[in-house]
Amino acid sequence: MGAGHDHGADVLRAGREHIGRLKAAVAIMAALMLIEAATGLWSGSIALLSEAGHMFTDVLGMGMALAALLAVHGSRARPRDPQRTFGLYRLEVLTALANAVLLSGVAIAVVINAVTRLTEPPTVDAGPMLVVATLAIAANIAAFLLLRPGAKDNLNLRGASLEVLSDLFGAAGVLAAGLVIHFTGWWYADPVAAIAVGVFILPRTWKLARTAVRILVQAAPNHLNVTDVQQTLGDLDGVADVHDLHVWTLASGMEVASAHLTLDTGADVATVLDLARERLHNDFHIEHATLQVEPPRQHPVCQSVTW
Repeated sequence: MGAGHDHGADVLRAGREHIGRLKAAVAIMAALMLIEAATGLWSGSIALLSEAGHMFTDVLGMGMALAALLAVHGSRARPRDPQRTFGLYRLEVLTALANAVLLSGVAIAVVINAVTRLTEPPTVDAGPMLVVATLAIAANIAAFLLLRPGAKDNLNLRGASLEVLSDLFGAAGVLAAGLVIHFTGWWYADPVAAIAVGVFILPRTWKLARTAVRILVQAAPNHLNVTDVQQTLGDLDGVADVHDLHVWTLASGMEVASAHLTLDTGADVATVLDLARERLHNDFHIEHATLQVEPPRQHPVCQSVTW
């Protein structure tokens, strides 16, 4: 038995809002990437060219996230493929994992490159660094504020916001390094700032990757205790036993459960199902539950599976 029509409508509305916010953020970041690349070529600044390359990977990752959101929510306006019984919701998780891997690779490459530069720090024109870094900070703050409202409940926006955050700290590092170079001439400020940014980014990308992998392997959500779910269903009036219970996350904010409920003799099926659905919704925020109701044990209908 399934529930969650209103929740599904909320997901669609949120999805459309996420798409609009992500489109605006991608436009801001793409424009900034072009400015950084052009200024880096004009001034000969390796730091700015490196940041532009970092920005390119982030724009690419955000574009992947946008494509996934468009595929998921755009597909709801078309006839559903009967072979895709859950639609394209899992694209969000796959894209988030790809973003985490991409951003981790960039962060590691930046750190390695910065370490090698400690022996031969490059000559950088501090003037263009300061101007473009200031512009980059303002643009990244605007993009982060666009993405922040949806980052708590959507993996795609969380990954995109991490990319924006990494660029924000990267721009702040470039600005700090530019100021140090401008006032002291200490060229080592550039690689030191790059290392600090990479160290800041990596733990956050790995956390995003762990969340995505946990969803892909269909583990129970961190905030749910499966034993508590089983106990709650087993304590319902009319339920004699709960087995074959599974709880997993389909996509961000979409928890799913399935279970077999063995009834007591004389229990009313409709009453038990209504109670079970209500408790799953109220106690665990599970909106979609598939419940198989079975007669008392003297009439077994459930066979053991081999896996």
